[in-house]
Amino acid sequence: MELKEIQRLEGHTDRVWSLAWNPATGHAGVPLVFASCSGDKTVRIWEQNLSSRLWECKTVLEETHIRTVRSCAWSPSGKLLATASFDATTAIWENVGGDFECVSTLEGHENEVKSVCWNASGNLLATCSRDKSVWIWEVQPGNEFECVSVLQGHTQDVKMVKWHPTEDILFSCSYDNSVKVWADEGDSDDWQCVQTLGEPNNGHTSTVWALSFNPGGDKMVTCSDDLTLKVWETESIGMQSGGGFAPWRHLCTLSGYHGRTIFSVHWSGEGIFASGAADDAIRLFVEDTESQAGGPLYKLLLKKEKAHDMDVNSVQWSPGEKPLLASASDDGTIKVWELVS
Repeated sequence: MELKEIQRLEGHTDRVWSLAWNPATGHAGVPLVFASCSGDKTVRIWEQNLSSRLWECKTVLEETHIRTVRSCAWSPSGKLLATASFDATTAIWENVGGDFECVSTLEGHENEVKSVCWNASGNLLATCSRDKSVWIWEVQPGNEFECVSVLQGHTQDVKMVKWHPTEDILFSCSYDNSVKVWADEGDSDDWQCVQTLGEPNNGHTSTVWALSFNPGGDKMVTCSDDLTLKVWETESIGMQSGGGFAPWRHLCTLSGYHGRTIFSVHWSGEGIFASGAADDAIRLFVEDTESQAGGPLYKLLLKKEKAHDMDVNSVQWSPGEKPLLASASDDGTIKVWELVS
């Protein structure tokens, strides 16, 4: 197996923090599209040309955020793009016939917004910030967004929020070394922390930067400043509705694969998870069907040293049949990769 570079995309004039593939693209003749966001205060929309297979920047979203854009996320329909910025706001962009217009600005966090994520049905949005809080917003008709809950529980900067792929359960990870699991107990917008995955229960010993779910939603991988990746599992997800919350437990820890902070991890629809780190490298992992009792249940599929000239901040698999991998770096570039055997 080899991770083959298809194209190196330039255009951002500062580090590229994050990437997001549009989930409504890449099938039925619709070209793949992803968004990237940067320290240059802009968001770029990239599209693959169906005939040449090459990528081009279709549009640049600018003059809205006045500081770094740290995170971006598409709604499930692919119609709306949310962008979170160090200017303490989250902007909502609507794609109207190929033109993106800012239709809403979400304000409320005290300082830098670090991450934004839509739930599976597209009616809830979560944001998190250096102010240690997580906000849940309800999508109203006419592109109105109402904050329905402010979740306090982390004791430090919250790095990422991620909704479970099928259930309305929210996960957040933080500079306080923990992952917190939030659920709405009943229909009262009464969001509570139902579990904390921290050091006492085999959790990370330093900042948790990112997390991602497997396609089935019964496993989760987290990555950290402690140079490890951890895989967690829960009982069958479908049982949770009405049956209460099924807790997550530590399955295995993968260490020794990156020499510096692991900033990003993403699980593909094919069951491969990718990690990107401050050692400029990308690693791919798969389930190890022949693992020894008590050993890690995942093994290294391949490693790409010097994937970028500087830190790899984000790795994201595309939707669709044969997923591509996109990576974003402090070197100001994005690379699109193909896994070839």
